Amino acid sequence: MKTVPHLLVRVKVEDYAKWKPIFDQFAAVRKANGSKGGNLFRDADGSNEITVLYEWDNLENAHKFAQSEEWKKAMQKAGGIGQPDFYFLDKVEHVQA
Repeated sequence: MKTVPHLLVRVKVEDYAKWKPIFDQFAAVRKANGSKGGNLFRDADGSNEITVLYEWDNLENAHKFAQSEEWKKAMQKAGGIGQPDFYFLDKVEHVQA
């Protein structure tokens, strides 16, 4: 069975409007480290809690990225609060509604 590696990140930020441009600028770094893109979610109440679900080329690269100093510095610059939660996942199938 072929799986698709994903990295799910949940993080609180001080100010979404400050965080988002830095997140966008970091796209090239994510791609260079194996990200295939993904989906960005913000809590429905409009708070500054962010969830990002990335597809990744492999779980090893996703782990390396999550532990990288470059990523930690970018999150600090963007106003990340506390430690993000990381979940390393393998998508095994798409289910019907």
